[in-house]
Amino acid sequence: MLSRRPFKLLPPALAAVTVGSLVLGCSALPGDDSAEETTEADRCEPVPPTQALPAERAVFGLNPDWAVESLQDFADITGVSPGAAVTFIDMPFNSEDSRNVLAAADQVAGMGGVLMLTLEPHEGLGAVNDESVAALTELLSEVNAKGVPVLLRFAHEMNGSWYPWGQQPEAYVEAFRTVATAVREDTPGTEMIWAPNYGGGYPFSGGEFEAEPGASDFALLDTDGDGELTETDDPYAPYYPGDDVVDWVGMSLYHWGSTYPWEGSEMPEDDKFSDQLHGTYDGLAGDESILPDFYSIYSEDRDKPLAIPETAAFVTADASPELALDIKRAWWRQIFSPEVHSEFPNLRMVNWFNWDKYEPEVDATVRWSVSTDQQIADAFREDLPEWMAQADDVASCPAPD
Repeated sequence: MLSRRPFKLLPPALAAVTVGSLVLGCSALPGDDSAEETTEADRCEPVPPTQALPAERAVFGLNPDWAVESLQDFADITGVSPGAAVTFIDMPFNSEDSRNVLAAADQVAGMGGVLMLTLEPHEGLGAVNDESVAALTELLSEVNAKGVPVLLRFAHEMNGSWYPWGQQPEAYVEAFRTVATAVREDTPGTEMIWAPNYGGGYPFSGGEFEAEPGASDFALLDTDGDGELTETDDPYAPYYPGDDVVDWVGMSLYHWGSTYPWEGSEMPEDDKFSDQLHGTYDGLAGDESILPDFYSIYSEDRDKPLAIPETAAFVTADASPELALDIKRAWWRQIFSPEVHSEFPNLRMVNWFNWDKYEPEVDATVRWSVSTDQQIADAFREDLPEWMAQADDVASCPAPD
């Protein structure tokens, strides 16, 4: 529901990160005189994310504000080394966009991990053509050549009404399949993730790109056939591109508070995270138990790994440090609980949205980050369980023979 695109990605001071510490012998180490002699033949072809991540664990990832904090900065502050990182790029993209993605990949490579590249066709789904797809696979090949597996999140939150690619299921599915086919043919170190927004509040009326009666895709969206688009219609199924082109499934899932317009900082209810993944939530935000069971239908039944590409807890700038800690800790403790680990065995990645930023939805600055307050950072590290893997646990290149 939110604009996650960075205002300015990777200033030079943050982009200049040594790329020598790739795991499992992919590159020379910092200070190794042989680094200049490394050839293309010496560089590894990374395994795809599903193989890079440790079995029966989830990896902790970061959706960072690249303009103010590097991955190493986060690790220094929190004591947690992200095993995944999220960045964004337009489609089509320009040379500066490409350089920023490669710089982000350098940071991921320097720690070891997976890059979740979020592809945003802000010119509309018609921007997915032979030329833009070829440029994309060339960029992905460059990232993979650095020893970095990529999870490609194409046109995320497509069930929302706030993006130019939103609520257009026929064109969306066609574009997703086009991108996925090219990625599978040309970039074996990259996998595709399908990631709608959590369906609470669907069909998200009032957005700029809301589907209106008479639109070409309206009948596809009207899944209950009553002639209207309402909360009784399925917020996920019309947008699913097919098992043959989806490697991962995911969902943007935040704790915003209880009810819109989210005027205050509120504690999350018990089990809210798991209830929303299962479509059984019935609480302060209303009865949303009409929603499909996303986890069971799209992850468990299809045997697809699940990622939470974006999550965090809503805390306004005027909240006390004590309240901010209580709210964020209550939310991450739900996600990191033994019950979640047991109930959602396909959960393989959780990316914390680590920004403090102005949100136009509430006309206020929201402190989503866990690293801008040392007390919160310390508590976060203390609560991160062993089953949440970090950078050192990600084997992005095949082990040498």
